[in-house]
Amino acid sequence: MIGGAIVILGFVFIVMIHEGGHLLAAKMFNIKATKYFLGFGPTLWSFNKGETEYGIKAIPAGGFVKILGMSPMEEVDERDEERTYRASPFRQKVVVVMAGVATHFILAFLLIWIADVVIGQHDSSRPLLEISRVVGNADGTPSPALQEGLRPGDKIIAIDGADVYTWDGFTEILRGKPDEEVSLIFKRGDEVISVNPVLASRFDQDRGEKIGFLGVAPKFDKIREGPISGITKAIYKTSVFVIESLKGLWGFIFNIGDLFKSLWNDDMDIDETRPVSIIGIVQFGAVTQDAGFNITLELLAYISVFVGLVNALPLYPLDGGHLAVAIYEKVTGNHPDVRKLLPVAVMVVSFIIILGIMGVYFDIAKPLSFE
Repeated sequence: MIGGAIVILGFVFIVMIHEGGHLLAAKMFNIKATKYFLGFGPTLWSFNKGETEYGIKAIPAGGFVKILGMSPMEEVDERDEERTYRASPFRQKVVVVMAGVATHFILAFLLIWIADVVIGQHDSSRPLLEISRVVGNADGTPSPALQEGLRPGDKIIAIDGADVYTWDGFTEILRGKPDEEVSLIFKRGDEVISVNPVLASRFDQDRGEKIGFLGVAPKFDKIREGPISGITKAIYKTSVFVIESLKGLWGFIFNIGDLFKSLWNDDMDIDETRPVSIIGIVQFGAVTQDAGFNITLELLAYISVFVGLVNALPLYPLDGGHLAVAIYEKVTGNHPDVRKLLPVAVMVVSFIIILGIMGVYFDIAKPLSFE
């Protein structure tokens, strides 16, 4: 579950960076920001630095920055009026509102660059003789490898008295000995260990026969991009994530009716358009753990892009909604009637909450299949 934990922490980091974008932009233009918090509800811990209070609240469902004058109806001390968001020029409003959205794409680019250049991806064509994972039998019982105490990091040296030089050569010998005892020599640190496991067996559809099964997976060599070529690749992948996220949003909107129908119709397949809660995201993260840390980082990059695009939608009180209000003010020279915007804000927030609840329901009642 390390991958799942990384995704949770990564999501918290995405929220903090998003709100930090708003905060830094406001401070850059000397717009007063009084609060920067992770979460909502009662305050668990906080401290003051300058005119801003920083802290953590009890409900970990996002975060916020309190920027003075974001609402035209907000009462502000006369001495601070000139430092409010509403009193700022249009270009400053645009930067403050969209700075949070911009962080999502910058962060996605950086995560992908780190995944490709620093971490690297497994080269499936070059398995090493080092064990990366020890698994059980298909029926859940301990595999021969688990019974003999093999561990990740062990390095295979020989089998049945023959030195092995490649993983393919090693597994070819294993396949030919179903249900047989073999002599296995491996190295753990500086210690050389010998064990005699009795192999399990599996039926190979391609061969049409039983093959030997030990229960180990290899570690793979890694391919890393160069720092410069990694920039191009990160830009390309970020663009792909943007396109895929837009397709996902469109598919979700287009199939919203089917989504609600699926609540009482178990036969409907809505895996491609259904909402996913933190439960599903953690499950995705756990799956990426086996694929490699670089894949976990790319999952976080995709989440960052998707959340950024959602925030950019012109729906009040999302960032895109605030931008739409600023554009309306610039074009008409008038402030919109906030009393008409409040019902819109309530509807948008309520809809997001409903989708969150549906995501939890789907992740529990109809979990995603990762096969």
